[in-house]
Amino acid sequence: MSAAAAATPARRRDIRFVLACIGVGLAAGLLSGLFGVGGGTVIVPMLVLLLRFDQRLAAGTSLAAIVPTASVGVVSYAVHGSVAWIPALILAAGAVVGAQIGSWLLARIPQNTLRWGFVGFLVIVIVMLFIVVPSRDAALELTVASGIGLAVLGLFTGVMAGLLGVGGGVIVVPALIFLFGTSDLIAKGTSLLMMIPTAISGTVGNVKRRNVDLVAAALVGVAACTTTALGAWIATLLSPLVANILFACFLTFIAAQMAVRAIRARRAR
Repeated sequence: MSAAAAATPARRRDIRFVLACIGVGLAAGLLSGLFGVGGGTVIVPMLVLLLRFDQRLAAGTSLAAIVPTASVGVVSYAVHGSVAWIPALILAAGAVVGAQIGSWLLARIPQNTLRWGFVGFLVIVIVMLFIVVPSRDAALELTVASGIGLAVLGLFTGVMAGLLGVGGGVIVVPALIFLFGTSDLIAKGTSLLMMIPTAISGTVGNVKRRNVDLVAAALVGVAACTTTALGAWIATLLSPLVANILFACFLTFIAAQMAVRAIRARRAR
């Protein structure tokens, strides 16, 4: 039996295990719908904290749970016409390739250098969220230039996912707003659609390596589906400025998490 499989023994399938998974899913689903993110930034640390998953198993389980969560989010945004279908597929294709590159670079680039670089990137995004307020009428026009740009963005997102286990909406949503002039709702809906094929691809690999707890993923995913639509509905009620402020708070939380990991890793050395 692999170490990943042994990390979730049968004795953990008690009421506490079920309730913890449901609670994590409810929170992740709400944030997923509200911000257009996969929810992994909530699922991974919570599985580690509440259920003592190791980091790798938590990441694999989170990726599996994102599939149903993002699917419900896409439907919720599609109802309001806030999904750019073809651009999302271009982003996904780039992300799948980028994830392989990121995995290859993982052993070749110091993790702490990457963490601090990503924190710096998030700080810039947070500042821009208070400077650039998107228009709700702005669409994502697909041209040759924008298609190439989307492929590059997807590639970069995949590389970051492979290197740090983050990406998706954290990178794609602000990039679509600032670089492509897209409305915040279309950016979120498109980001969620991009995640589905990427998450499926990663989950297939994780299942083969026994690097996912399917029971936990199912519980988290189903619970998340019940609040994802609520988060997407709340997003349509918020003004672009308020939505930017809330997203900035969310990114600040992620940046703080990344900084803490970098500091702890440095102390450990």
